[in-house]
Amino acid sequence: MTNVYSLDGLLVFGLLLICTCAYFKKVPRLKQWFLSEKKGVWGVFYKAAVIGSRLHIPVAVSCIMMGFYVMFIK
Repeated sequence: MTNVYSLDGLLVFGLLLICTCAYFKKVPRLKQWFLSEKKGVWGVFYKAAVIGSRLHIPVAVSCIMMGFYVMFIK
């Protein structure tokens, strides 16, 4: 179980947030409901979706590396 207060826990949380928001951006109903705000607190989800869609290859590689780290090294 990863701890959110450690650095690797924050990295896992950030990667999961980016991947989830990028998935929400591809689903039309979720995009209208979840990613309509571009500023403020809800804008963080929109910005994470933009990061996930534009940098999909580095995000995917980091998810694979973080999964390997959590499963085998930690």
